[in-house]
Formats: sequence, structure tokens, C-alpha cells
Amino acid sequence: MLKPIFIIALIVPMRLKNWKKPKIKDNKLTKWNWAVRHPAGLVMGKRIDIGAFCYLNAKYGIIIEDDVQIGGGCFLYTENTIDNKKGKIILRKNCKIGANSVIMPGVEIGKNSIVGAMSFINKNVPPNKTTMGIPIK
Repeated sequence: MLKPIFIIALIVPMRLKNWKKPKIKDNKLTKWNWAVRHPAGLVMGKRIDIGAFCYLNAKYGIIIEDDVQIGGGCFLYTENTIDNKKGKIILRKNCKIGANSVIMPGVEIGKNSIVGAMSFINKNVPPNKTTMGIPIK
């Protein structure tokens, strides 16, 4: 009998088997209830899973590589109007961002890394690392 963790690992790829890039209009909800501001700045790989109620501000560029998962309620900001910081966000292949997390400008999340739910990501995360917190540690 398979352990539950293995069953989950088998379900995720099947759910994304027929994945198609969504139609994205500026500041309008997709059919999965997430929105992108400045969609011309968004570059998406394949099999991207973005949860409902996420907001992506791609004014200065967001790159999401293949097999990335972003939990519901996340915010990705390439511009911070409080300290005027601007910068591209890069989510490398197979990284996972927990629900209700916030990613600030100029951040890169490394390949295969995991960010826990409700985290504030204001610095880069190296590949193959797990991090969480406000701010991340």
C-alpha cells in the first residue's frame, strides 16, 4: 500500500497533465481567480499552478519557470512604493510558495526551494532550501 505522501505526489502531475497557459488580461481575474497587473512583464513556463486570489504586479518583470506552485492569496510585487524599490522577481523551476505569502521586488527563489505559508520574502532563497517566516529565515 502506498503511503499518503506518495499518493499526493502522483496526483499533482496528473492534475497539470493538460495544462494550458491561461488567458491573462491586465488587472482582470483569470478563470482561476488570480490577477496580473502589467501582463506584458510576465514570462511563464509550463505547468504553473497559481492559487486563487493571488496578485502579480509584473511591471518590472516576473519570470516563473516550469512546474512552479504558488499557493492561494499570494502577492508578488516588482515595485514597492514605500521605499521605491523596483526589481524583477524570478521563481526558478519546481519551487513552491506557500499560501498568503508576499514576495518583494528583486527576489529570486531558487530551483526546488520551498517557502512556508504566510511568509514575507524580501531576500533571495538559494536552490534546494526550505524557508519561512516574517521575514524569511
